[in-house]
Amino acid sequence: MPEAVLTGVKVRPLGDRVLVKPIEKADEKKSGIIIPDTAKEKPQEGLVVAVGKGKTSDEGKLVPMEVKSGDKILYGKYSGTEIKIDNADHLILHQDDILGILEK
Repeated sequence: MPEAVLTGVKVRPLGDRVLVKPIEKADEKKSGIIIPDTAKEKPQEGLVVAVGKGKTSDEGKLVPMEVKSGDKILYGKYSGTEIKIDNADHLILHQDDILGILEK
């Protein structure tokens, strides 16, 4: 996946895109085995940082976004484009790549 590095920049996604900060799960050690970073699975949970205005339908009407900033979401494992903002990993992905909103 392509990667970009941004510092001191505010990103506003366009259309039906969403800016997500992945949530890393705590390291799980089973029977004393430490798994190296290169062998760990990519996170599939994230926190929505910013959303676009929505998708334009074939009739020209704006279809509003179903997610909003602050939502905790579940997304596809290999979805989106990875970027770094102020040395923190983020993803930009389409709303269609979001599998669901995690609720308590």
